Amino acid sequence: MVESATFAWPAPRENPHLVGHRGAAATLADAWRSGRLAHAWLIAGPRGIGKATLAYRFARFVLGGGEGGGDDGLAMPAEHSVFQRIAARGHGDLAVVERGIGDRGRLRAEIVVDDVRAANAFLALTPGQGGWRVVIVDAAEEMNRNAANALLKRLEEPPGRVLFLLVSHAPSRVPATLRSRCRALTLAPLPAPALDGLLAEAMAELPAAERRVLGLLAEGSPGRAAALAGQGGVQLYRQLVGLVGTLPALDARPLHDLADGLSGRDGVDRLRTLAELILWWLGRSIRAAARGELANLEEVVPGERASAALLEGAALDRWVGVWENLGRSFAEADGLNLEPRQVLIGAFTALQEAARA
Repeated sequence: MVESATFAWPAPRENPHLVGHRGAAATLADAWRSGRLAHAWLIAGPRGIGKATLAYRFARFVLGGGEGGGDDGLAMPAEHSVFQRIAARGHGDLAVVERGIGDRGRLRAEIVVDDVRAANAFLALTPGQGGWRVVIVDAAEEMNRNAANALLKRLEEPPGRVLFLLVSHAPSRVPATLRSRCRALTLAPLPAPALDGLLAEAMAELPAAERRVLGLLAEGSPGRAAALAGQGGVQLYRQLVGLVGTLPALDARPLHDLADGLSGRDGVDRLRTLAELILWWLGRSIRAAARGELANLEEVVPGERASAALLEGAALDRWVGVWENLGRSFAEADGLNLEPRQVLIGAFTALQEAARA
């Protein structure tokens, strides 16, 4: 069984702190003070870097009448009544559009039109505080076509004193018609020193070596680091690298041991973590091979350079195809709720076939 660390960042609506992104926060603050605030913003960037945290931070600032402080001018004390009401999902002038619960009591795979219609009905009401209203969409690329079209009508003819904040992990998947009606604000991953400091403070119980590996795997994303820690991501990555190192003569026993760890309630989440790690390892190895730097690849864990040697002298277009096919297979498995054990074994079988070729 892979050991994991129980850890989670505060939910964005409850988080009074924003690490990094001072420039993005300043852009929002300057737009407010200029009196020419765009009615819709697309806040984009990799998953888990603080986009939703920034959206809620700005929403609090706007709904608080422009009261803010701190280094970025947007900070609001957690004791403030506006902060408390938003954290408790009880602010009458904030609507949040996100994936809802379906008929089977499970989280839907997408944002549906009824989720957007609820926000549209909210916009038809008189503001509870007589000022601004804010709509946060998290995440914009999760809207299906009907939901996106319903939101588009509002963006085309925005009501007065309404602010739309669209959070997106994959802005290229947001319809161009929506993107064109938003001002883009792109956030970058946290620099390594900022993330390292955050992990040292928040995960002090973990050995420094493990935090370093988490930081490298997370690539500037605190949310990804927390998710990896919660799923034992460091140990999973060590196992992954060790298994890949046996290719093309795949060692079946360690593979089945790893696959057996996907049973139970957490199996789907653990498969998602492994899928991300497999794609991360393969993408990193492909880039190193394309640059002719496999021999000098910096090892995140011991044995990584040897595992990446599979690509030495290989036809990289074939490996790129494997990377693309695995990405699609993992996405389909997630959407169809396929058995995690078989999905993982199928992924390693695909890697084995590519190594033999």
